[in-house]
Amino acid sequence: MDRQFQLNAFRTGIAQFVTFTEREWEVFIQHLSFSSLNKKEHFAIEGKVCDHMAFIVKGALRYYHLKDGQEITGYFSFENELASAYKSFLRRTPSTNYIQALEETELVLISYNNFQKMLSLPLLALKIERFGRLVAEYYICCYDDRVTSFITQSPEERYTSLEKTRSDIFQRVPQHFIANFLGITPVSLSRIRKRTLLQ
Repeated sequence: MDRQFQLNAFRTGIAQFVTFTEREWEVFIQHLSFSSLNKKEHFAIEGKVCDHMAFIVKGALRYYHLKDGQEITGYFSFENELASAYKSFLRRTPSTNYIQALEETELVLISYNNFQKMLSLPLLALKIERFGRLVAEYYICCYDDRVTSFITQSPEERYTSLEKTRSDIFQRVPQHFIANFLGITPVSLSRIRKRTLLQ
C-alpha cells in the first residue's frame, strides 16, 4: 500500500485527537513506522509488553483474553481506529490480552520509545501530551460503553446496537467471535439474527 496514502489516512484519522502544522507534521512522521499483519497474526500477546500504538489503515483486529483455554473476545477495531494494549504500552507492564488480525491488516505505528522522544521535543511536546491524554480518554469511554452495555442491555439490544454502528462486521468477522463478543452462543446469535430479519 502506498506510504503517502497511509500517512494521509493516519493524519485524517487522528485529527479528532490532534492536528499538526506542516512543520510539526514533517517532524512527527519521522517518528512513525509501518507494519503489515497477516490474518491470524498477533499485534499484542498476553504476558509481553506492548511496544506500539497503532492506527489501522486497512483491516480488522480482535482483542481477546484466554481463560481456562477458552478465547473470550472483548473488542474489535477496524479501519481509521487506534489499537493498542494501551495500559501495557503506557505502563510498560505485560499485556493482559491478545490482539490478533482478523484479515490482512495495514498499520501505522508509534513506538513507545518514539512517543517518549516526541514528548521531549519542544516543537511537539504539548501536542503529543494532549494526544496521549485524549487517546486514554478514548479507551476509557470505549471500556465504559462496553461494561454499560452488559449491565443495561439484553443480548438482543447489544446485537441491534452493533448492527447499527458496525453493520459490516457480520460480513468481516466469524460469527462465533461476534457471539462471544455479545456474550451469547452462536446458536443464540443465529436466532436473534433471524428474529430481527423477520421484523
